[in-house]
Amino acid sequence: MVAGGKFFESSFGLDYHAGLLIVSAVVVAYTLFGGFLAVSYTDFLQGLMMFIALILVPAIGIIALGGFGETVDAIQAVEPNHFSLFAGTTVLGIISTAAWGLGYFGQPHIIVRFMAIKSAREAKSARRIGIGWMIFSLLGAIATALVGVAYFNQAGQTPLDKATAETVFILLGQAVFHPFIAGLMLAAILAAIMSTISSQLIVTSSALVEDLYKKVIKSDAEDKTYVLYGRIAVLAVSLFAGFLAWEQNETILGLVEFAWAGFGASFGPVILLSLYWRKLTSQGALAGMITGATVVVVWANIEVLKSAMYEIVPGFILSLIVAVVVSIITYKPNPAIDEEFNETNRLINENK
Repeated sequence: MVAGGKFFESSFGLDYHAGLLIVSAVVVAYTLFGGFLAVSYTDFLQGLMMFIALILVPAIGIIALGGFGETVDAIQAVEPNHFSLFAGTTVLGIISTAAWGLGYFGQPHIIVRFMAIKSAREAKSARRIGIGWMIFSLLGAIATALVGVAYFNQAGQTPLDKATAETVFILLGQAVFHPFIAGLMLAAILAAIMSTISSQLIVTSSALVEDLYKKVIKSDAEDKTYVLYGRIAVLAVSLFAGFLAWEQNETILGLVEFAWAGFGASFGPVILLSLYWRKLTSQGALAGMITGATVVVVWANIEVLKSAMYEIVPGFILSLIVAVVVSIITYKPNPAIDEEFNETNRLINENK
């Protein structure tokens, strides 16, 4: 939602709060009435737009700079060590950067996509699509940042400062494309924002209704009752999120960094253990999730610790250790779980 507000502020000169309300209202509307199916269809189109934009923007930017060699020279003229993996960093810094990869295992808005798989046979295609998408999109994002450094530091351009650096994709697209094409590029950014909001709303409302209300309060209500409560949950969560996003007191990357660590450390170890270790217990899973979340929150709010290492590293490790130890202590053989685990492994091996 913060990204939506900044998008309208940077692109159209609208007030941050107006942009936040516009984006939120549109996403909440189609999520509220369309549910998981609507989110899936819109995500496909939004993902396609993002995929194309993340390839075209840096590619056209390189052409505008005179070619690949000229672009590399321009980047190195600004900062000679931009292409070095190790210059100016530390061992802990490298570990912290690489640890972003741990976050993927625990991101609900990414994992929820696999709900659409109808059989074990489709898992192979899902894996290829998911990994292929991430390779191209991440390389495109990195290329956009580097090309932006070269483009906006050349003669006649205004270098980006800390406040405008996060909008480099918007500014670069507007600079190198015809206004109509630039509009499509801007739509791709909006698609990324909307995709994330809708996915988080679906995951959160599902957790509130399926995992809390249905399991704890009432499990024998009619399906339409659960649908109604799911929609109420979507609305409630979106209002709460809007309240939190109203005061723009953090960068988008800062918000993403903290949330990425929180989700990754809380859910990542539990997801991996659920897939590969049959002795994980509910007590172990709960203890691991609580540990991961607590460590991330505490670590991120102690400046000396945060400056030393990204909070996902200690959060993920301690969450994994606690989940394993508590599961070993509380484990009791369960033939039904063993049978399901064996059957799942059989299906996976058959469809590799």
